[in-house]
Amino acid sequence: MFIEVHGIRYHVEKYGEGKPLLLLHGFTGSGADWVPFKRNWMDDFQLIMVDLIGHGKTDHIEKVEKYSMEQTAKAIAYILTELKIESAYVLGYSLGGRVALTFAMIYPERVKHLLLESSSPGLRTAEERLARKENDERLADRIEKEGIESFVEFWESIPLFQTQQNHLSKETQKALHQKRLDNSQVGLANSLRGMGTGVQPSWWDKLAAFKIPTTLIVGALDHKFCRIAEDMLQKLPNGKIVVVEKAGHTVHLEKPAQFAKIVVDELHNRKDV
Repeated sequence: MFIEVHGIRYHVEKYGEGKPLLLLHGFTGSGADWVPFKRNWMDDFQLIMVDLIGHGKTDHIEKVEKYSMEQTAKAIAYILTELKIESAYVLGYSLGGRVALTFAMIYPERVKHLLLESSSPGLRTAEERLARKENDERLADRIEKEGIESFVEFWESIPLFQTQQNHLSKETQKALHQKRLDNSQVGLANSLRGMGTGVQPSWWDKLAAFKIPTTLIVGALDHKFCRIAEDMLQKLPNGKIVVVEKAGHTVHLEKPAQFAKIVVDELHNRKDV
């Protein structure tokens, strides 16, 4: 289905009838990334899979300001209202995790439990944010100049995704590659410019007052995001970290059965407030 939010058509898929679980994908992905987990989660949860702006079947528009974290969080709130959902469990991976945390910070009454896979609260200092913003601008320019195919080949070669080559079958890697190619230049470029880590709000100073139950899921081989999760855990009053052995940044792809069980266990074991 499509839900129009202030002139932008968001693609949303909904499965099941249980407690709402909002699923937010990573950069170059789409809501369809969560379809393999339907059989694991549909008996317990109503799954809401949203294509973030610039991704999947959601509109890929030219106006960069429409891609901001705040605008995206507002759009998600609108979508939940349209679906007559007051509050939900929220799971986000990487970019989707940053969106999920932003949504929870702005609309805490709408989030029952937050699950963040390989994600962060942004960057701590203005210097870090400026450097990242400049890097993301270069990447956006590269996408526009060289095209999607060239960018996807580069993106898949970065160290962050090295473990995919070791842990994913050739068939899975080929399918993932094709899904990444389905994106548009304007969508990915503007996603980097509008909701990249360098331009999003930094939530580090807000974590100590963040009361929502939060589960941080990381792969043991993803050393950078393990450190980020440990730092977040020191601040979160109601946080927990789950480290998955022999997995990298994409835990849900590299260890899907274990990941599916972690999500169910975490949401079943918490106490509703």
